Amino acid sequence: MTFPPVPDRTIDGHVHLFTIGGVDKMLRIRQELGLERVNLLSIVEPAKGNGNSTVLAAKALHPEAFYAFGGLDHAAGTSTDPAQAISLKRQAMLLRQAGCDGMKMLETKPTLRQQRDVPIDSPYYHEYFAFVEEQQIPLVWHVADPEEFWNPKTTPWWAVKHNWGYGPSDVAKEKLYTEVSHVLNRQGDLKVIFPHMYFLSADLPRLERFLRTYPNVNIDLALGVELLFNLSKAPQQARDFFIQHQDRIVFGSDAQEILPLDQARIRFGLTNRFLQTDEAFSVPPEAEELLQTPGEIHGLGLPQDVLRKIYRDNFLRIVGGEPAKVDRQLALEECRRLGRQASRLSGLSLEQTEAGQCIQALEA
Repeated sequence: MTFPPVPDRTIDGHVHLFTIGGVDKMLRIRQELGLERVNLLSIVEPAKGNGNSTVLAAKALHPEAFYAFGGLDHAAGTSTDPAQAISLKRQAMLLRQAGCDGMKMLETKPTLRQQRDVPIDSPYYHEYFAFVEEQQIPLVWHVADPEEFWNPKTTPWWAVKHNWGYGPSDVAKEKLYTEVSHVLNRQGDLKVIFPHMYFLSADLPRLERFLRTYPNVNIDLALGVELLFNLSKAPQQARDFFIQHQDRIVFGSDAQEILPLDQARIRFGLTNRFLQTDEAFSVPPEAEELLQTPGEIHGLGLPQDVLRKIYRDNFLRIVGGEPAKVDRQLALEECRRLGRQASRLSGLSLEQTEAGQCIQALEA
């Protein structure tokens, strides 16, 4: 299957880099797909020491290629050791000073809520949200998952494989939305991108009401392939929605350096064909398992001025024209803190942790 190319100067607002050893692979994906820059979103795993260390080190080494969004480290934020305890507000401040362009939040994904059952509208987060609102630090904030993941009869096999199937004991999707609305009502000037169309691609009237209620809110198009299938059920309605809200939609692929290059091309290509053409097409059989859902996708054939906003201009308006400069000393301090913490939690030496590998890369 052939796909239309990525437009010139495209910025991918949603990618993941899990190891500093994978940075060359991410650079190759960027180069071969013709992207101007990509936004590395941190996923913090305290026992590994990855996440913030990885995105900061990668950006310091290749400032021409990357934006970086840091994540919250709850092992540090709730430590009983006064020498280790760092509030969420201070974490965001230090990450900003070190060179992060924004913050990535995954706390409202149900699998994370299974691990740490703290509502996002609880006092634990109040000071943090007030700070990022005051400083106008942009957020990429994952909330919920596709609605079919809460029904065993409709949960795809690959979602079950990744522990993305939920039941009565898990947080309900509507509860997550209610908590988020409490936060947005309290902090009305938060600058937010909700990935995956806020998992409301199956209910565009509701998503439209949400965007109207919160004018600082934006959405991105990172796959979950259910997004394309949902929108394809009523392509004219979807096209009208994209044109009406052309200033609020950000391109994102959810690509990762662990993807083979041909799979990255397919992931980008599906979204490109959906946005740029009015063709009907299917997911190719060679696509990665997370995209394997039967059904037909119907493209929107959006105008060029709308495409330019989605592929580039909206991200720059929200995040800024040039990536923040990395302060290598502060980045090294964050890597050392994460490395020491990972070493304590995992029993590995500092050098064996991902943060330790980032320290070596920065010092080299």
